[in-house]
Amino acid sequence: MTAGLNQTPSSERVHIGFFGVRNSGKSSLVNAITGQNLAVVSDVKGTTTDPVKKAMELLPLGPVLIIDTPGFDDDDKELGALRIKKTSEILSTCDVAILVKTAGQELNETERTLIKLFGERPYLIAQNKADLLKNLPVASENEIYVSALTGLNIFELKEKLATLVKNKSDDRKIIADLLQPQELAILVVPVDKAAPKGRLILPQQQTIREILDNHCYALVCQNTELENILKTITPKIVITDSQVFKQVSEIVPENILLTSFSILFARYKGDLNLLIDGAKKLAELKNSDRVLISEGCTHHRQCKIPAMIKKFTNATPEFYFTSGGEFPLNLSDYDLIIHCGGCMLNQQEMTSRLARAKNSNIPIVNYGIAIAHMNGILKSSLKPFNIDL
Repeated sequence: MTAGLNQTPSSERVHIGFFGVRNSGKSSLVNAITGQNLAVVSDVKGTTTDPVKKAMELLPLGPVLIIDTPGFDDDDKELGALRIKKTSEILSTCDVAILVKTAGQELNETERTLIKLFGERPYLIAQNKADLLKNLPVASENEIYVSALTGLNIFELKEKLATLVKNKSDDRKIIADLLQPQELAILVVPVDKAAPKGRLILPQQQTIREILDNHCYALVCQNTELENILKTITPKIVITDSQVFKQVSEIVPENILLTSFSILFARYKGDLNLLIDGAKKLAELKNSDRVLISEGCTHHRQCKIPAMIKKFTNATPEFYFTSGGEFPLNLSDYDLIIHCGGCMLNQQEMTSRLARAKNSNIPIVNYGIAIAHMNGILKSSLKPFNIDL
């Protein structure tokens, strides 16, 4: 789904996932909460075969992404394993998890496993089909008795969700904390065959919007015009697309701060210091090493990083690629992970991927940091953040 100009990007929405065993009423509950028939419902077990996503405004929560998932107990050996894998991938994106179970029944082994998988993220147990109970038990703090059929406590469920959801208007900043009101930032946006026709990509849009929200000035130009602009205008900072990082660094004077969109989003979405540490592995790569290059989106983009790595290391590592929601559960097969800026991933998923790499002791770096390091300009690119290598 392509977001309209006035819509909150999915990566900035609260992700709410509905999980449970087959025939627990997940899809019916999703439909009841949203007031729409988003998911097909049936008494037949396993009706939901793929995750169903819907970006919407859900009062009193605001902009959310609702995700209905297949039953986690699917007993089809081949398809069931794939659905369970997909459900696990979806969970990594969720800010809040809802376990939907049949009211009046004890938690089964699968449901207890799901709760363990929820980890430290906020979760709620929705005791569905409560209309079949003669008397409603007293609910614990993290559960609620509901009925998708009759609408029992659906509004109360929304209210309870609102208390679990972290405020997305948090203290994370893309650029605003680096600029004082009325200061100028120049954004270098190459327009070539790799650029989307007729529009700016999401990181550029979001950066411009935050600059405007902070009552600062944004000047957008191509790399071919930057040198002439700098002859007459002195900005506080220049932000560039990573593909022209080296060229731009040779133009921007030392008294002007310089960084890239990718580095800004490495800080905004993840752990900047972890990604900086991952850059050290680049110089150590050998012919036999395996490098995973992971894109958070699915659009085709010419990736120049393998060629840059071969030139930088004088080695020929093996390269593997993933895109979109694909990210290996087992990272031990790789010696280095190079990730995009993650603009199409929400913070929860990006944080999850970084944590999995860290826990597996696999170095991870993002595009902008890797490119800056290989061009010898990483130290200067980190000056805006007061990080000294």
